[in-house]
Amino acid sequence: MTNEQLTWFKSSYSDGEGGECLEVALTPATVHLRDSKQPVGPRVALSPAAWSAFLSGELTGDRR
Repeated sequence: MTNEQLTWFKSSYSDGEGGECLEVALTPATVHLRDSKQPVGPRVALSPAAWSAFLSGELTGDRR
């Protein structure tokens, strides 16, 4: 999928005043991540399971 075909969002904690954030777009099979400073730059695509494992590690501090 192209960037234009995806619906990107940021955390509700983003202040909206030009702060740089991680943006996320979800599809049934993939979680896409990009840097808000470079919206047409490279992006990372993860499976939902990999994204869930990443978030779990961030929340628990277990970053293996």
